[in-house]
Amino acid sequence: MRETQGTEKNPARRGEATPAGIGRNSKGAGEGVQGLPSERERSLPEGEQLIERVVERENMKRAYARVKKNGGAPGIDGMTVDHLKPYLQRHWPRIKGELLEGRYQPQPVKRVEIPKPNGGVRALGIPTVLDRLIQQAFHQVLSPIFDPTFSESSYGFRPGRSAHQAVLQAKSYQQEGKGWVVDIDLENFFDEVNQDILMARVARRVKDKKVLKLVRHYLQSGVMVGGVFTVSPKGTPQGGPLSPLLSNILLDDWDKELEKRGHAFCRYADDCNVYVKSEKAGQRVLSSIKKFLEKKLKLKVHPGKSKVSRTHQRKFLGYTFLWSLGPKIRVPRESLQRFRAKLKALFRMGRGRNLGRFIQEDLNPVLRGWIQYFRLAEFSNFARELDGWIRRRLRLIQWRQWKRPWTRRARLIQAGLSEERAVQSAFNRRGPWWNSGASHMNEAFPTRYFDKLGLVSMLEELLKFRTLCFGNRLGT
Repeated sequence: MRETQGTEKNPARRGEATPAGIGRNSKGAGEGVQGLPSERERSLPEGEQLIERVVERENMKRAYARVKKNGGAPGIDGMTVDHLKPYLQRHWPRIKGELLEGRYQPQPVKRVEIPKPNGGVRALGIPTVLDRLIQQAFHQVLSPIFDPTFSESSYGFRPGRSAHQAVLQAKSYQQEGKGWVVDIDLENFFDEVNQDILMARVARRVKDKKVLKLVRHYLQSGVMVGGVFTVSPKGTPQGGPLSPLLSNILLDDWDKELEKRGHAFCRYADDCNVYVKSEKAGQRVLSSIKKFLEKKLKLKVHPGKSKVSRTHQRKFLGYTFLWSLGPKIRVPRESLQRFRAKLKALFRMGRGRNLGRFIQEDLNPVLRGWIQYFRLAEFSNFARELDGWIRRRLRLIQWRQWKRPWTRRARLIQAGLSEERAVQSAFNRRGPWWNSGASHMNEAFPTRYFDKLGLVSMLEELLKFRTLCFGNRLGT
């Protein structure tokens, strides 16, 4: 997208950033290269050199590479990731000077709403590309300062940690006999963060006033909705690279409180489960935690979503557990239903497309990504059923593409059916969905046909992971 006139008139407020040009001794890099700190400057006390670390050449190069890789939609200024490098080559010296002097002002974020799986919408903020770059640079400097002090039971948005580790840890707690879970849901967490409390937690380890000032500016940068600017007296906007780290900094007090009380818990961002051995203990934990969160951190616990239940009655990071057999990790029905709904929309895009290209370019990446996330499931039936359903959907596309009965007759004969059977099948007057599951379409397009097209098999991917990591000892 080309730059707008409004952006050119006020380049300092552009949402671009990161030095793609930084780190190269080219004309375009200009002053941006010369102003980088020397080795001697790096030995200064942390409080004095933190902002210099942020704008240092190598840090900005890494931040630019990350922003470039992540891509994403433009912010309120309309600048795309592809326009960032040329913009930086022209304006980075000025932007760097504003950062070092504490004068840089972030742009407001663009507010978008995405539907939640269980209804309602989640508000997200899209910072400008420049602000995403600067936030990423700050994240790379601040994360090594804070992350080593975080709880071992915190898994969200941390290097070397993942949702899979949190799910496996939750299973291990249940293996210890903790069959009840205190599922704590924070109400509108990112919109309700008390900025003063958060900044006090950041200031515990960051003494550079320019860094603190800019973090505060990002919290208060405001949002743009339909061309109308709204201030941000509380909350931290989702969507920027800095937001996950700030949420972990604030919620680390919660982790430390749970550790002090000796609780077995797993937290991933604002999703936290505490595992106990009885319902009575769970109710006691829920009551005390609610008081702590509301009094100390000024956060609201959702009364309708925060409950004490058996572990198999609640979901954690998309998974649930079957307590009677172990426990065992499984994919809940709701996750499967959402995935099927997503695939239905994708299959509608496949109408009129070459089936092989549709599978390779559109379908396979979605299938592979989903099964990679749910590869911890210790039951295989869901994957086998999904494979059959996906193949039927692809046969449905074929049947609809043929449109006319005579075309269907010719295609079925070409696929190897006898003329008599092809005629009976093509003129049966049944609907497309019925025909997609009928024996004539299964015979014309068997599983091996889709294997030749390279269709990802959910079952094979699951069993492959099982064999690799567990020696195929999981349940079926």
